[in-house]
Amino acid sequence: MTKKFAKTIGVIAAAILLLLIAGYLYRTFFKPTYAGNANMLGVMFFGLLIGGVITYLISQLRSARRGRSGSVTSSHTVVESVKKVFKIVVAEGQLNEIYNYENTKKLLKFIPSTKKALVIVRARVLIGYDVNKCKWEIDEENKQLRLIDFPKPEIFSVETDFNYYYFEDDLFNFIGRKDLQQIQDLAKEQVKKAALQSGLMKIAADQMKMLLEEVVTVNNWKIENSSLIDDYTYLHEPEEDEKEEEEAVTLKKTNILDKAINLFRS
Repeated sequence: MTKKFAKTIGVIAAAILLLLIAGYLYRTFFKPTYAGNANMLGVMFFGLLIGGVITYLISQLRSARRGRSGSVTSSHTVVESVKKVFKIVVAEGQLNEIYNYENTKKLLKFIPSTKKALVIVRARVLIGYDVNKCKWEIDEENKQLRLIDFPKPEIFSVETDFNYYYFEDDLFNFIGRKDLQQIQDLAKEQVKKAALQSGLMKIAADQMKMLLEEVVTVNNWKIENSSLIDDYTYLHEPEEDEKEEEEAVTLKKTNILDKAINLFRS
C-alpha cells in the first residue's frame, strides 16, 4: 500500500466517522419520526456513500493539482560557430541615464493620443581594440615598430538594466510589449552614442598607447607614429530633418528633478 493510497483511505475513513457521529447525534437529540429503523439506516448508508465519493473526488483533485504544479525544464545548446579573435578590453564604464519615452498617435488624422514612460537605464560598457585591424611595419635592424593604420576604440558589449518608474497611456494608445521592446532598443542605442562621445574613448586610447609602449620598450625597441592612437573621436552623425508622421516616437534624456516637478504639477 503506497503512502498516497493510505492517505486517501484515511481521509475517507475520517469522513465516514464524522458522518456516523452526525447521524447518531441527529437521531438521539432531534428524534426524527420515521416509520421504522430501516428508513433511518437507509438514509445513513446513502449519506455515507455520498460522503465517501465526494471525499475521494476531492482527494483526487488535490493530487492532480499537485502533479500539475511541478515544472519540467529542458535545454539544448547548439554551438553555431567558433572563431579566433584578438580583442583587448582597455576601458569599462558605468552609465546611469534617465529617459522620457513618448509615443504620439493621431486618431482620424487629427486627434492626438500620447503615451509616456519614464525609464532609468543602468548600463555597463566595455570598450577596447580589435588588434586584427591594426597595421604596422617592423624594422628589425633599427628595432622600430612603425604604425601604419590604427583603428578607433570599439564598444564590445553593453549590459543594460531597465527600471520603469512612470507610465501614462489611454484607451486608444496603451503601452504594450512592443513599446517596452522599443524603449529598450532606443535606450541601448542612446547608451552607445553617449559612450562614444564620453571620456571613455580617451581612457581607452591612453591605456592602449601605454600598453604598446611598455611592450615595445621592454626589448629596447621604439614605436613610431603612436599619434595614430590619439585619433579616437567619432564624428557626430548629421541629424536628418524630422518629418511629420502619423506616429511620432521620441526617447529623450531628462532630468529626474524636472520630471518630478512636472509630475507634482500634473
